[in-house]
Amino acid sequence: MDHSIAPVLDALADYRRLDRYGFTPPGHRQGRGADPRVRDVLGGALAVDVLATAGLDDRTSGNGYLQRAQDLMADAVGADRAFFPTCGSSLSVKASILAVTRGQGDILIGRDAHKSVVAGLVLSGLQPRWIDVRYDRELHLAHPPSPAAVEEMWQRYPDASAALITSPTPYGTCTDLKAVADICHSHGKPLIVDEAWGAHLPFHESLPTWAMDAGADICVVSVHKMGIGFEQGSVYHLQGGLVDPIRLKQCADVLATTSSNVLLYAAIDGWRRQMVEHGHDLLTRALDLTERFRAAVDAIDGLHVLRDELLSAEASHDLDPLHVLIDVSGLGASGYQVADWLRAEHRIDMGISDHRRVEATLSQCDDDETTGRLLDALRLLPDAARQWRPGPPVVLPGESAFVPEQARAPREAFFGPVEAVPATEAAGRICAEQLTPYPPGIPAILPGEVIVAEVVEYLRSGLAAGMVIPDAADPTLETVRVVRDVPDGGLAA
Repeated sequence: MDHSIAPVLDALADYRRLDRYGFTPPGHRQGRGADPRVRDVLGGALAVDVLATAGLDDRTSGNGYLQRAQDLMADAVGADRAFFPTCGSSLSVKASILAVTRGQGDILIGRDAHKSVVAGLVLSGLQPRWIDVRYDRELHLAHPPSPAAVEEMWQRYPDASAALITSPTPYGTCTDLKAVADICHSHGKPLIVDEAWGAHLPFHESLPTWAMDAGADICVVSVHKMGIGFEQGSVYHLQGGLVDPIRLKQCADVLATTSSNVLLYAAIDGWRRQMVEHGHDLLTRALDLTERFRAAVDAIDGLHVLRDELLSAEASHDLDPLHVLIDVSGLGASGYQVADWLRAEHRIDMGISDHRRVEATLSQCDDDETTGRLLDALRLLPDAARQWRPGPPVVLPGESAFVPEQARAPREAFFGPVEAVPATEAAGRICAEQLTPYPPGIPAILPGEVIVAEVVEYLRSGLAAGMVIPDAADPTLETVRVVRDVPDGGLAA
């Protein structure tokens, strides 16, 4: 295929060149009617914000710009098909879950799944069968499930529709996807990989194995994370014969907007062309830069960049080095304090922050100037941290606390009768909401699980220390929503 073209991007350029005008949405008419103060900030984007059909394409989509762009993407990465949604990887994951299960039965899922996966369970009514992660007692960090854990769950639940694994994790750690895919296929079942952090993986051999190369049936990537695209930019890929491509597309249509934003499509389209033509060189430079940056950060007193610890026995199979995970506990500080200081004092934002770490994700766009700016700030950090008061301690639970009983299906608990109870009295009750430290967005407690006192204490102490839990019904976490019981053990009306 001719990867020198970018069908959606080129069509958008033609739209402007031909001076088309539409008496259609969007009503701002490429910015003509927008407030000047809006145009000052968004003018360039407004100028190319056009209707997808009867705008960018004709009213029947007769030019097939989007389909050609999707075909080129599939060819670029070696998938059978590629689809561009416009509601992010959250939509892609939900559509994949619905397509492989037809909205009924069981599905095997790694317990380190993103909250969007849980949302898919709430929408579908499916019963999750959680695959245990490998919890690191030293780092207090979850590594992705092992192949052995996946096989064990297939033995226990042979009628489950599919397995869903997150790899890479938000920390850049990966499971052995080929082994997991082989296990799933030996049972005649498909593997879905939430590879939101892996859009760049197909384009360089020094990065972890791309899910399609490993044999996954569906792979979801977020172009906006490790690629180059607008927020919400996502692609889901399909291969093999275990998943009906028509049903997959229809499930996405059920969930998707009918007002697609062509800016998202165009950015993905242009990024695919760039990666085919220059991606290997761009990523080689990024990886070389990352190695220098990792060494420089590790040389700063009180800071340690994790690598070997993430790849030790019983940990992760592989690691994307572009995720630079920095342990700041040697400074006597928390990751929350460091992240807030970097933003307030140096206008630098970090990705993940937790009780002892911050993470910087590097990309093909970074260079010595951008990493140098962060290094300059981090070199000032030890002196600054000496002036800080110790933050409130985060009470970390034991491994078993994160493997609670799934007493009800998430949908039943979420939509059933609920009541708010004091957090101190919530242990033993069935949770009716998601409680999710964000980032990375992995629920610590989710609907249908029996609440464990240790996890509540962890979340409440974390909130006091700077943790963000945006989906809690009570932002103070003084109360928790639980399933409301009636005396005979049933549910209240």
